[in-house]
Amino acid sequence: MEYNTARDKLVISEYGRNVQKLIKYALSIEDRKKRTDFTKIIVQIMGQMNPQVRDSGDFRHKLWDHLYFISDFKLDVDSPYPPPSIESLTAKPEKLSYRDNNIDFKIYGINISKIIETAINFEEGPEKDALVHTIANHLKKSYLNWNRDSVSDDLIIEHLNILSKGKLKLSEDRKLNTTSDILARNRKKKPSKPGTQRGKDQRKGKGRGRK
Repeated sequence: MEYNTARDKLVISEYGRNVQKLIKYALSIEDRKKRTDFTKIIVQIMGQMNPQVRDSGDFRHKLWDHLYFISDFKLDVDSPYPPPSIESLTAKPEKLSYRDNNIDFKIYGINISKIIETAINFEEGPEKDALVHTIANHLKKSYLNWNRDSVSDDLIIEHLNILSKGKLKLSEDRKLNTTSDILARNRKKKPSKPGTQRGKDQRKGKGRGRK
């Protein structure tokens, strides 16, 4: 009985151990033409065993690259494609550069920073005041989604000042939505669970203002 511990390590597991043995046998064929013909048969077998490779336009090229890789780049045959270099198949991909999402308050999300940048570039006037007021209300709503107890308007104004680096100021005549109003709106947006009494009443038509 042959145990896995005594076998050669699988180079590409998708093709299995038998293909690896066939490639090893191809290396022992001295006649170049016979070795090439035998290798082409192996490539056909590899294509049948790994059909997902066919999704790419250059699937045959990939099969030959895998063949060379399994043979440890020792196979010398008349290939329709030039043998790949060891570096091209073993090189690690370059690290992707990710956007820096470091923000002062994660509870407000990353998109609020872009909105604040837009508001900063607005010309002074009623439109900018209205936009700053909307932003402040959004901050308060987001804060209450995170902390449902309460939040003071002074804290929201302070956060607005920090996020805008002191460039946005809420007009004194602008008042933020009350905490009770925001929480009430949030409750209305959330659908009732089927198992609750409120959900049962909704299905029966109750609680809809019928007299």
